[in-house]
Amino acid sequence: MTTDSMNTEVPTTTTTTKGLHPGLTRRQISMMGLGGAIGAGLFVGSGQAIGLAGPAVLISYLVAGGIVVLVMAMLAEMVAARPSSGAFSSYAQKAMGRSAGSAVGWLYWIQLVVVIAAEATGAAGIVANWIPGIPAWVWVLVFVVALTAVNLFGVRNYGRFEFWFAAIKVAAIIAFLVVGVCAIIGLIPGVPATGIANLADNGGFAPNGMTGIAAALLIVVFAFGGTEVVAIAAAESDDPSRNIRRIVREVLVRILIFYVGSIFVIVAVLPWNDPAVTEGPFSAVLATLNVPGVGLVMDLIVVIALLSAMNANIYGASRMAYSLGERGLAPLAATRTSLKGVPYVAVLASVSFGFVTVGLNWAFPDVVLPALLNVVGSTLLVIWTATAVAQIILRRRADRAGEAMPMRMWGFPWLSWLCLALLAGVIALAMIDPAARIQLLLTLGLTAVLLLVARATRSVARPGVERE
Repeated sequence: MTTDSMNTEVPTTTTTTKGLHPGLTRRQISMMGLGGAIGAGLFVGSGQAIGLAGPAVLISYLVAGGIVVLVMAMLAEMVAARPSSGAFSSYAQKAMGRSAGSAVGWLYWIQLVVVIAAEATGAAGIVANWIPGIPAWVWVLVFVVALTAVNLFGVRNYGRFEFWFAAIKVAAIIAFLVVGVCAIIGLIPGVPATGIANLADNGGFAPNGMTGIAAALLIVVFAFGGTEVVAIAAAESDDPSRNIRRIVREVLVRILIFYVGSIFVIVAVLPWNDPAVTEGPFSAVLATLNVPGVGLVMDLIVVIALLSAMNANIYGASRMAYSLGERGLAPLAATRTSLKGVPYVAVLASVSFGFVTVGLNWAFPDVVLPALLNVVGSTLLVIWTATAVAQIILRRRADRAGEAMPMRMWGFPWLSWLCLALLAGVIALAMIDPAARIQLLLTLGLTAVLLLVARATRSVARPGVERE
């Protein structure tokens, strides 16, 4: 196949789909990016990272944040040039062919539908503890039905709902930062100033050395997952090429401030080796400052975080399925849309798989869902690596052709190659860690299977759809 043929955009089959309707504003997409990234990984998982690296976990967050900045800058360049609901899957296809685009798209979809099940299960477990008389599976049903309805009501309504969902989490983080800074400098009555001595006490800034920083990095990288939803959502905004530049800048700056700022407050206010930090770092800080009702407040915030991320994942999974169907990589039914421009078949398919997964988890609670999460645990590394490779190929292709681009990533190609090198370093670290190695090998095995399936089915692509 020639390079030109790989560059050809797959046409939409207009006889069976009305297409997606632009309805998301720049503010809504920006909040979606924040909502997707500020989840249980920050509120709960950060405690594990602190336990591994001590105060030097700040370095882990800065490195992971740098990788996210570079990946999002590369995505923004490609989205500005050619917006697509398939985002990184579409760009992988344009750069590396049909099989690569199919594997990346299906890998992302599988990851999201499994995570949807995990988030519903996690939120239901917390709420069931509040109301013991109602079993957890009932809450799973309530959450999935409610958020499916939100996604079926139209992208404009979805955007509003997710905006306020994310706004609650952002407000909680801002409040935590304000309270934390006041504690550090001694502005909370009855609580002595903590200062920043804890950054150097209890074994020093990096008590476990580079090994601890590296181990924490593996946890921290995955906490930033979710930011990529802005690349998918941009295709349903009124002016994707213009909006994506401001959206990426806003999301990245705020996420770095919220993540790094929150972790700084935690390791400054409390000793890093305090057992309460590992169990729940945010709760531990607020409990130390005698904030009343801290347990219930943090449980509520975690539930909101899980439901917000679940809502965004239903959206992202459905749009990826729609794009795969549009490009002949999934059944044509996935491209069917309602009068409001909602790919309702893709939404229902994504949620139905989540129902099946939750059902299996209910029947085999200690086997099925943990195994599925283990398989998709490292998908983010594969998707980000494919994004970086696609950007390098497409940018060089555009430069050779003298194409005008609405947005050009700064520092090309050096920063793009730096991003790939950093991702390679994270993958190398994962191969050293026994648990992470199993996750990565399972993910790579799943990716290989998806590539083989894509190649095996390329000869039966629909008429009018490109083949490799």
